[in-house]
Amino acid sequence: MSNLMNRRILLGVSGGIAAYKSAELIRRLQDMGADVRVVMTRAAEAFMTPLTLQALSGHPVHNDLLDPEAEAAMGHISLARWADLILIAPASADIIARLAHGKGDNLLTTVCLARRCELAIAPAMNEAMWHNQATQDNLAILQQRGIHQLGPASGGQACGDIGMGRMSEPSTLASEVSHFFETGLLAGKTVVITAGPTREAIDPVRYISNHSSGKMGYALAQATVDAGAKVILISGPTALPCPDRVTCIHTSSAIDMYQSSMDHLPGCDIFIASAAVADFRPATIAEQKIKKTGQDTMHIEMVKNPDIVTAIANADPKPFVVGFAAETHDVIHYARDKLQRKNLDMVVANDISDTHIGFNSDDNIVTILTAESEQYLPKANKFQQAQRIIQAIAKQY
Repeated sequence: MSNLMNRRILLGVSGGIAAYKSAELIRRLQDMGADVRVVMTRAAEAFMTPLTLQALSGHPVHNDLLDPEAEAAMGHISLARWADLILIAPASADIIARLAHGKGDNLLTTVCLARRCELAIAPAMNEAMWHNQATQDNLAILQQRGIHQLGPASGGQACGDIGMGRMSEPSTLASEVSHFFETGLLAGKTVVITAGPTREAIDPVRYISNHSSGKMGYALAQATVDAGAKVILISGPTALPCPDRVTCIHTSSAIDMYQSSMDHLPGCDIFIASAAVADFRPATIAEQKIKKTGQDTMHIEMVKNPDIVTAIANADPKPFVVGFAAETHDVIHYARDKLQRKNLDMVVANDISDTHIGFNSDDNIVTILTAESEQYLPKANKFQQAQRIIQAIAKQY
């Protein structure tokens, strides 16, 4: 099974004959579920055309640091924020030297400087260049900085030499990349996650709902699986595919989600309530479509829905309970009130008044609150935020 489902891999291609392997590597990563985008150096274009890698990845290839159109939106920064992992394959002796000395003179090195995600290199060069002391010193510097080295392999080289320096095969690299997303932080635990909106029916045609896309909850499910847990995802209506290795239970209304949550409470170690559950529902559901009667107003009597997270937090035995507070103002104040009032162990707060984050966005800014702490997580894509949230849960659990 793949750990790369929905993962964002930024593939850096530097100059070297092994650049031809990048085409197969893209396919291998995609077959394992990854979304792959490519940054090429100018030297790489001497060995592989950008059009080929664009066709394979399904995205435009990025290659110009000073592209006016891209940089108007700070393209190198947005690429760095987009990636869950940057993989440079092949990584030439030149690009390794540039990374070691903090160069930012091309798009690829600049993206690496701006990254917050993990960086891995797959060295590829002549065996004499590999053994050169300067190259080994540069690799030692990168290792000290936590940059991961994948390979190289030993064997015949394009120049006719035999020895270390061959880029690892694409299948090997793809397998090694998948292990970056296994943490083991919650190994053996059972985690129940609610996600998405609920729909409260008015009649057979209409319903009351909200703008939740479910992206945060689904990202949390993937990050929790990667942490080694058994994951049950109770989802309201979304357009998202069920994450790999996750048990998905599809619900519609708040009542449905409440019942499913209570059904899966026995044996639950951690409960993460990320769903945007409707607080109220229509008191009655019309059996037939409600027709216009010439009146200018329509009155619907509403009744309160059961509070899922409060019910879970007051169960005996109680799991570790994480709530979400999606607020439009006084975010931290309301989140801390929710933490205390509902007997939660942790609350993840975010400001949904900002249309660039939160509902329907791929990015988010959140603050994690416990009784003793407050941790601000700056803007990042939701998979990265999910990983950080799971790390915080594992630390508190």
